[in-house]
Amino acid sequence: MTRKLTYSEAGVDRDLRVESKKALQTLKQTYSYSRYGKVVELPYGKIFPCHDRYLDLAIEGVGTKVLIAQLAGKYDTIGVDGVAMAVNDVIRSGARPLALVDNIHAQVSDRTLVKEWIKGILRGAEESECIIPGGEIGDVSDLIKGLNPGKGFDIVVASVGEVAKEKVIFGSGIEPGDPIIGLRSSGIHSNGVSLVRKALFKRWGGQYEPDIIPDGLNREIVLEALEPTRIYVKPFHKLAETLNVKGAVHVTGDAYLKFERLSIFSPGIGFEFDNFKPQPIFDLIQQAADKLGSPITDQEMFRTFNMGWGFAVITSKTDKEKALDILEKAGAGPEQIGHVTDAKGIRIRHKNKKIILD
Repeated sequence: MTRKLTYSEAGVDRDLRVESKKALQTLKQTYSYSRYGKVVELPYGKIFPCHDRYLDLAIEGVGTKVLIAQLAGKYDTIGVDGVAMAVNDVIRSGARPLALVDNIHAQVSDRTLVKEWIKGILRGAEESECIIPGGEIGDVSDLIKGLNPGKGFDIVVASVGEVAKEKVIFGSGIEPGDPIIGLRSSGIHSNGVSLVRKALFKRWGGQYEPDIIPDGLNREIVLEALEPTRIYVKPFHKLAETLNVKGAVHVTGDAYLKFERLSIFSPGIGFEFDNFKPQPIFDLIQQAADKLGSPITDQEMFRTFNMGWGFAVITSKTDKEKALDILEKAGAGPEQIGHVTDAKGIRIRHKNKKIILD
């Protein structure tokens, strides 16, 4: 019997994560400390009031993509990923990111490495128009081990943003027929990397040496996997300043399963997607897994990866063309990738296949 390769097999057990996250409910005990009013739950997080505005605070890491950076010996872009993961989460509420702080745990605070890490963080701050008022680098060699001596590290970035009360995106009022507009990704971004490593790189049991240029790619496979996560702050706010955005989704962990959260805030809806243009690396992941005798199903690909669209917005039907025009002029590479339906669930049409996610 053929053993299928899944994200869980690669080391990330979705079911276990769901169960473990139930413990986070105890954090609600702290909400009574909110000084300016009620903490508000949104589809993908919570915001809290501060005087006449709401603040959105997000913290994110880049996971095992740090291992790809070590495999490539290239450290000047991984900071972009850390910033992107945080600020792309902040904008889902309609908030504009204001500031960033980073926390880097290092095996050794090597001067050259620190300079390279900071290059990426600065680039991300510029793209998201954020200040960096502080941060930390800790030497924790007993905790962090690298692929190469002294090169181990982990990056976590937090961002805070603000949104006027009348501009909060609640995920409510989404109706059947509303268009789903995708914003182009730059590749795998920073999710599903454990599965990428298992399929693609011999270092972790995969198909290729890192410096190989497989058919369909224009550069070494390790550099393709390392391509930094795209930051959507500027194009998103060009849109949000002009039109009503009903829902905003950062297509990260759990990928297209994330849209289910919107149905909690707009009951009775589902989602159908029919426009995917994944970069060549996504096909390569499946092909490599097939050659290894551990195929990755189409369902698993859409449950794990962005498949070419790193962010999505939902607007009204009447605003669709204007939204596409605004996002196109902002350089976001937008296309309608699907629509809201009146049938619950997530349905995907891709390569003449019908895929149902659950």
